[in-house]
Amino acid sequence: MARTRRPVVEGWFTDDTVPDGEFRLLATRCSACAAVFFPPVDDSCRNPECAGGGTLDVLPLPPRGRVWSYTDARYRPPAPYVSDPDAPWEPHVLLAVELGAEGMVVLGQAAPGVRTADLAVGKEVELVPGVLYEDAEHTWTTWRWRPVGTTEDRA
Repeated sequence: MARTRRPVVEGWFTDDTVPDGEFRLLATRCSACAAVFFPPVDDSCRNPECAGGGTLDVLPLPPRGRVWSYTDARYRPPAPYVSDPDAPWEPHVLLAVELGAEGMVVLGQAAPGVRTADLAVGKEVELVPGVLYEDAEHTWTTWRWRPVGTTEDRA
């Protein structure tokens, strides 16, 4: 039985069916005040200074940004974080990436093989699809960041 690909959270990013084929995070922009929100909102503008009356339109975010900050997660977070205590903890790199035109910072994990030594504040990174979890029926997908020019995962 083939696994189906499912996003971790519906509507937060495109999948491999996008017409231009480019993987993108999806935000919303308020037509009344031009505020941009990620994760996207679907009920009302969260800008307290918005006059209201606008619509929330889907906005694909740029696929590249600059490292604003980064760190490594070398330990299993305490409760209420849920994980299998019998499974080995896999350290990973976390990035905060600034998307200049939108004026926002988006958090995410680095692509497999990216180490803190590969990063620096201001370094350009690109968005890539990633796998968060797999079981017998599904592959749960998410987004990752990797330095521009890195074409494959390093083990």
